[in-house]
Parts: sequence; structure tokens; C-alpha cells
Amino acid sequence: MEAVLLAFILMLSVFLGFELIAKVPATLHTPLMSGANAISGITVVGAIIAAGADLGPWSTWLGALAVFFATVNVVGGYMVTDRMLSMFKKKDSDTRGDS
Repeated sequence: MEAVLLAFILMLSVFLGFELIAKVPATLHTPLMSGANAISGITVVGAIIAAGADLGPWSTWLGALAVFFATVNVVGGYMVTDRMLSMFKKKDSDTRGDS
């Protein structure tokens, strides 16, 4: 019975997440996703706790894998944010013409 409830919650969250993301305008999608990836640094902390829990070798390996993927997600979020912000920086060339 518990597995059915968990499967229902998973399917409901997938549907809700898809509907929410589909409603976001394209101009806001990148800033929202990069912010969400940066916030997911909390996942790194949880993965470190899971990797350090002494529940057997599977727990350690899966926790280490979670640390890796969560770190990739956070770094990717910061890289997307940096790339997005670099589009708004002024060019280095002097455009005033008063040399």
C-alpha cells in the first residue's frame, strides 16, 4: 500500500512540475532554473550525509554518486548564471569616440 502511495506522489509531482515549467515564459526560464540549481546545493549536504551514513556499502556508493551528480548540478547552475549575466555586460571597446 505504501508503494502505491509513493508512486502516486511521484506521478503527481512529475505532472505538477511539468505543468509549472510549461507555464513559465521563455525570458524567465533561464534565471529561474539557474537559481533553482544554485539552491539545490542543499542536495549536496543531504548526499554527503547519505554517503557518510554507515548503512552498508550500497548506501556509501549511492551517496557518493549523489554527491557527484548534485555537485555537477550546482556547478552547472552557476555556469549558466554566469553565462547569462555576461550577456548584459558592456563591451571593452571604447564606443564614445573621444580618444
